[in-house]
Amino acid sequence: MKPLAGLRVLDLTRVMAGPFCTALLADLGAEVIKLEPPQGDDYRHIGPFVQGESALFTLMNRGKESIVLDLKDPSAAATAREIALHCDVVVENFRPGVASRLGLGPELRNDKPSLIYASISGFGQSGPAAHLPAYDLVAQAMSGLMAATGEDGAAPLKVGESYGDLMAGLYASWAILAALHKRTTTGEGSTLDVAMFDALFSLLPTSHAVHFYAQTTPQRVGNRHPLSTPFGCFATADGQAVIAVLGDRQWQALCNLIGQPQAATDPRYLTDEARTAHEPLVKAMIEDWSHVLPTAQVVAALSAAGIPTAPIQSLEQAANSDHARARGLVSDLPHANLGTAKTIGQPVRFDGVKPIAARSAPALGADGPAILARLGIAHG
Repeated sequence: MKPLAGLRVLDLTRVMAGPFCTALLADLGAEVIKLEPPQGDDYRHIGPFVQGESALFTLMNRGKESIVLDLKDPSAAATAREIALHCDVVVENFRPGVASRLGLGPELRNDKPSLIYASISGFGQSGPAAHLPAYDLVAQAMSGLMAATGEDGAAPLKVGESYGDLMAGLYASWAILAALHKRTTTGEGSTLDVAMFDALFSLLPTSHAVHFYAQTTPQRVGNRHPLSTPFGCFATADGQAVIAVLGDRQWQALCNLIGQPQAATDPRYLTDEARTAHEPLVKAMIEDWSHVLPTAQVVAALSAAGIPTAPIQSLEQAANSDHARARGLVSDLPHANLGTAKTIGQPVRFDGVKPIAARSAPALGADGPAILARLGIAHG
């Protein structure tokens, strides 16, 4: 039995943050009913496409059932409300206030106090920015993440994935599970307010350490670590390898490996802070050794010395690696149109098993009649 077997979720979300949250719940065994407008989730119309199916929609909506209801129609909105009251959890990512205007807001808890109601938005349900539209790029820009990302002296950069969406979805799933635990002891549900801005802001501990405790402004340092050295990318004969040294033991091991044992006791390099202050010298010393060796040899030598290191792999190399295969990171799920569809799924193993949804994403509205029949809801 999967951890969330028996849990019923109404998914009123679209695009990425909300669907990612509910897909994680579906992986763990929750019954997820995805309510879509007649045109479907926006992501159904965003490429890349395979045989007419959106790859992003397929990845974000595994394990769900789809019902189509036009919430502008009062009778359809009433049906949606009935479905919500048959559920344990409702998740929405409308702009603040929209769900309430549709009769599907947190006020549902007046009729069902045990309901867990989660809202995901760009800036939360309150505060002066709550009304602003927000895509991931906006949240990254405003949170401080972009300001800390990029090359030294160059312009800010966004992270190369929609982390504002994904982290809000992840926090929402975490909060839902916490609320479920609370409900087992109190019988009361919860109203959850999850914001992309808040999520990203909470995930900047290094920047917060520099700002609040060192009283300095976090700086962009490219692939380096702002506080630890050597920690970054280093040239090899055929590319680059990453090296991540933390603490005196690893530093001494690295110095011995690269034929510079005296550097371990050099006053310029005795501490992380000192090495960071002299980072260009440290980098040059390491690359004097690494730049004449192929990446594979550099990584092998560092690994044998107990120093964290890796080649820089493409996604294709990572997905096809022996380790990813051994961990079961990519799965094929049944799909109504594609036959099977690749999915990644949640990554955690429970008692050695990685739970994942039983099927891929649903066809638009394919499960509506079955859902209503199962819940005993009549809909004209």
